[in-house]
Amino acid sequence: MLNLNHKKLDVWKLSVELVKEVYRITNDFPKEEQYGLVSQLRRAAVSVVSNLSEGVSRNSKLEIKRFLQIARSSAVEIDTQFEIAVKLNFITFNEIAVMDELLNHTFAMITNLMKKY
Repeated sequence: MLNLNHKKLDVWKLSVELVKEVYRITNDFPKEEQYGLVSQLRRAAVSVVSNLSEGVSRNSKLEIKRFLQIARSSAVEIDTQFEIAVKLNFITFNEIAVMDELLNHTFAMITNLMKKY
């Protein structure tokens, strides 16, 4: 694997933990959701860390900020999808407490990083 600077960022490390937590939680979703909400949640989680990585590797401040905006939007997508999962009784708010904390912290850290650009 490449030893690049984005892997040293605390927000990158946190977003990798977010991906792990989303995968852990969605393992218990109904099997019929494997290609629905489970897939959508997992792709959104991977999108957060992927866009963060790609963004900070760019040279243009405008490009960096755009990728960070996409990463942050994917975090909002995760939040919405877990709200839906709760409404559908796939999971409870208590069961996503750790993920919710990771998500809020990740969102805030991306927002703060955006302010640098």
